[in-house]
Amino acid sequence: MKYGVLLRENLRISVNAVKSNKLRTVLTVFIIAFGIMALVGILTAIDAIKGSLENQFTIMGANTFTITNRQMVRRGGRGETSNPVISYRQAMEFSQEYDFPARVSVSYNASGTATVKYGSVKTNPNITVMGSDQFYLMNSGYELARGRNFSANEINTNAHVAIIGSHLAGELFEPGVQGEGKVITVGSGKYKVIGILREKGSGFGSGSDKICLLPLSNVRQYFARPNMHFRITALPNEPRLMDMAVSQARGLFRVIRGLRIRDPDNFTIETSDNLINLMMENLRYVTLAATIIGVITLFGASVGLMNIMLVSVTERTREIGVRKAIGAKSGLIRQQFLFESVFIGQMGGLLGIILGILVGNLVSAITGSAFIVPWVWIISGVLLCLVVGLLSGLLPAVKASQVDPITSLRYE
Repeated sequence: MKYGVLLRENLRISVNAVKSNKLRTVLTVFIIAFGIMALVGILTAIDAIKGSLENQFTIMGANTFTITNRQMVRRGGRGETSNPVISYRQAMEFSQEYDFPARVSVSYNASGTATVKYGSVKTNPNITVMGSDQFYLMNSGYELARGRNFSANEINTNAHVAIIGSHLAGELFEPGVQGEGKVITVGSGKYKVIGILREKGSGFGSGSDKICLLPLSNVRQYFARPNMHFRITALPNEPRLMDMAVSQARGLFRVIRGLRIRDPDNFTIETSDNLINLMMENLRYVTLAATIIGVITLFGASVGLMNIMLVSVTERTREIGVRKAIGAKSGLIRQQFLFESVFIGQMGGLLGIILGILVGNLVSAITGSAFIVPWVWIISGVLLCLVVGLLSGLLPAVKASQVDPITSLRYE
């Protein structure tokens, strides 16, 4: 009971001591808060970026794999290429012969700098024109907000119809105007709008809503150029069979490309999981670097706190002597200064956590991610501040507890 009374009295004295030196306390709190803010803020921002990346890859089409040609490679000075483009014939042959339970789509990026017109309205030359089939929307993670998808007949008959992104629709049509049925001009051709895509977002500059989809056969005719490279995307019916689907696709496409057994692949198969895992692997290094920076900053804050506590011990030598003279033991004096150090550390940690969450979620807002409350880093920040307070206050507390009461009473 007596110990509990002494503990409460020591806490009261510690709090009063902190309040009596407001300027010093505020400066110390801000030093610690800056260290915690750097740590929590950076790591919260990284969590936000991770969430945005996962969302973007999900939007791009989860559980899919894509077959593309590898980068062109020259053989000596003969000007030959070992990795030819994927031709329309090869892409369609794969689409027809691939018998794994999956939905296969063939597409072609006709332009990334197209201009689209409707009446007197003209867009900037930053519209992506894609030639696609009736399976492209699902395989690429697009959804229709209004209208309908291409039909197989429209793909086969070179129909002049288009499906446009939400941003493009907003540029071409006045608010409240339904875009379906309107005729727009893409390049030198006119196309009837049959569908408007649901907003997909443009995280990391992807510009997914500035897109105009045309039937693949139409694009082959009106946007033709040498060495047209077609892209194959497949969505297995069973995501758990992804590895088997990729293996079968690789074997079939090697046959289509005329490769011998010993020949290496002259094409690339990328899965959505591989892409996001690669990005996450790179982010791990960023997280490690950010953690090291935050810990170094926090170490500097702990040194500052220790220095200020040592100055406090020197300034309060007479007070320590008076307390010892009236019966305070060394343990209580040591406890008082540890309480002060931990109290200051926790105040700095609380402020730093709040600022860190705000800074981190500012990045979250920029990337379009949801608001993040990083509970792991909050708890870690509280524990770190506790450790900082104990380590920074230990030496000053020991020094204070060893003050000679006779000498300290004569201290001016």
